[in-house]
Amino acid sequence: MNKNFAKEFRHRAESMKVSIEEENKKCTKTIQKEKEKCSNIQEEKSRLQMEIMKMKEELQNLDHKNSSLKKQTEISTAVPERRVVFQGKTKEGAHAVSFDVNSRIVYPMEGGTALITFEEEDVAQKILSQKEHKVELGDCAITVRAKPIQFLVPEYVEMETQVCPRRILVSNLPKEEPEDRTLDKLDIYFSKKKNGGGEVEDTDMLHDSGTVVITFVDDNIAKRLSDKQDHEVDFGRKKYKVKVTPFLNGEISQMKICNSECTRTVLLTGIPDIMEKDNLQDNLEIHFQKTTNGGGEVEGIIYNPLGHTTLALFEDDTPKDSQTV
Repeated sequence: MNKNFAKEFRHRAESMKVSIEEENKKCTKTIQKEKEKCSNIQEEKSRLQMEIMKMKEELQNLDHKNSSLKKQTEISTAVPERRVVFQGKTKEGAHAVSFDVNSRIVYPMEGGTALITFEEEDVAQKILSQKEHKVELGDCAITVRAKPIQFLVPEYVEMETQVCPRRILVSNLPKEEPEDRTLDKLDIYFSKKKNGGGEVEDTDMLHDSGTVVITFVDDNIAKRLSDKQDHEVDFGRKKYKVKVTPFLNGEISQMKICNSECTRTVLLTGIPDIMEKDNLQDNLEIHFQKTTNGGGEVEGIIYNPLGHTTLALFEDDTPKDSQTV
């Protein structure tokens, strides 16, 4: 009886053991599957987080691009009105905002020197090749030395620009009105709140471009005025329509310098102070205008006597507006 009971107990124990082992295997498989699901969910989560980050970056780039385009739109209006015509030429990079920069170089002249500009480059080069020139001055003669004029000029300039919050640029000004009166009338008009203006801190005439820069005390005035653009200013006898555009602040972010030589201008040195300035200058011009002396047609000349200082202004040499001295 006891033996049968023990045998049956062992049999039940073995069956229970097998059942527990099978149950453990099932639990292990289930746990493994759940772990795999969790791992897949984690991977999917990481992938989604990466996509979210990429989307945020793309949104930031779009916001930056939108802001940049908005600034370009504002900058494109910050140019005084000019007559333009299409001449059949195209250029890549039309989306970029660019400005032409004309070189204007102030050259300090030493005493006893002269600058002479010829109409033809060949004449200037011939004068330079001879180096020393004997100039007859009535009863006496002087020997002057010809040297080339060289400058370091910007070859490429890149600027970062932004719209100034306190300044505006006023263009399309009446040419018949005196400068002082123009500045006063603009100051009066743009200082009035009914015209969209405010307290004016300063007015400055830019003679090169024929425009006026107006600076306000507060920041919120300039944009309001430039958004309207066209303003009718009363000058007393007549009203004139002027244009208001944003004023740009700029910083040079990149610049390349190159050496440039004046091809039509020659520096004459070693000139003694032996006669009146105008007479000596005329004699130099007469000498270098003669083809027998290797010269040619003179476009301009300036002589600076010993003991004096003066400044010569050099500008871009173009077919219509030759370089000036």
